[in-house]
Amino acid sequence: MKISDFDFNKGNKAFIIAELSANHNHDFEVAAKTIRAAKAAGADAIKLQTYTADTITIDCDNEYFQIKQGTIWDGITLHKLYQQAYTPWEWQPKLKEIAEQEELICFSSPFDKTAVDFLEKMDVPAYKIASFEITDIPLIEYTASKGKPMILSIGIAELSEIHDAVEACRRVGNNDIALLKCTSAYPAPIEEANLLTIPDMKERFRTIVGLSDHTMGSIASITAVALGARIIEKHFILDRNIGGPDASFSMEPSEFKEMVDSIRKVEKSLGKVTYALTDKVKKNRQFSRSLFAVKDIKKGELFTEANIRSIRPGYGLPPKYLKRIIGKSSPCDIKKGTPLPKKLINNHEECE
Repeated sequence: MKISDFDFNKGNKAFIIAELSANHNHDFEVAAKTIRAAKAAGADAIKLQTYTADTITIDCDNEYFQIKQGTIWDGITLHKLYQQAYTPWEWQPKLKEIAEQEELICFSSPFDKTAVDFLEKMDVPAYKIASFEITDIPLIEYTASKGKPMILSIGIAELSEIHDAVEACRRVGNNDIALLKCTSAYPAPIEEANLLTIPDMKERFRTIVGLSDHTMGSIASITAVALGARIIEKHFILDRNIGGPDASFSMEPSEFKEMVDSIRKVEKSLGKVTYALTDKVKKNRQFSRSLFAVKDIKKGELFTEANIRSIRPGYGLPPKYLKRIIGKSSPCDIKKGTPLPKKLINNHEECE
């Protein structure tokens, strides 16, 4: 299966990505089990991250490299964090094979040109640009030049920077672009999700849109799909007790499956734009209101609001004709509980 198998512009099915990230705790078997669990939980894809501590930063402990922004990683340096979090590159071709055996799409986020070159040798079907790399225009241009679909998280980007990133892809001839709304906080407060940005992104940038979701739970992802998100990305872990840099805001298999099931139900409920009635609804129209005789009415007797009313069920004249009927004389005897026939509005002298 390749990412091209998903046509994001047709149908209602969102593309759901399980982010492996650091949730392997440097155990290959845990990583492999996580991929298989993601498939069982309903994911369409597994996403890796391709970097080392030395390709993403430098080993330096001065104040610039200390994490102290009020995150869950405060107190260590960037280099130490990425030493804990990276996925060994020698694992990645093997993990891709396992994913493909499970009929999962496997791709990755590169963090420098060497990672792109490595992933090209793996023949990944797409690339993801992480939130904190959205401003790295040279990296985006180099990655987009490979001609693969580009999925970009806009978490830390200002509006002009999103334009720059999209233009960087298009400048090298790559128009296969998706933008993911993202709140770059870990975990992200639900009140900062601002999901109404998603339909605006679609209109403003003319791209596929989605959500890279760091909030706790599934409500943001489910809501995003209802607002037009075609891609959902969520961190996935076998068991939060494994620990690790991303464990606290990652979804366990049962939670992920519940999210996927809810998304698929939302997609069914969205359906299409239509005002046509289904057969079931047409049948239930019998419970709607219509005009009935609510007292015995003699031939020649005037119709009044006392002897005809709009009531359930719906076998008589539609209630909109009530004013046309009131004050006219009945052309025949009508028993209480009889629906008023359509002939009455056509000035027929007989009821039958």
